[in-house]
Amino acid sequence: MSQERLLRPREVARQLAVSRSTVYRWFWEGKLQGVKLNSGTVRILESAVLRKLAEGD
Repeated sequence: MSQERLLRPREVARQLAVSRSTVYRWFWEGKLQGVKLNSGTVRILESAVLRKLAEGD
C-alpha cells in the first residue's frame, strides 16, 4: 500500500493559482481534503488537488 503525498498549503496555492487563504478556506469548507496535524499545521492530499485541477475551478 502506497502512502499519499501531503502538500503544504503554499504548494497547493501555487498549483491551483489561488491564495493560501483560499486553500485554507476550501479545506475548512470541505472542498479540499486534507489533515490537520497534531502541531496544528494543515496538509492537503495530493489527490484532492488533482481532483480540483480536473474540475477546472
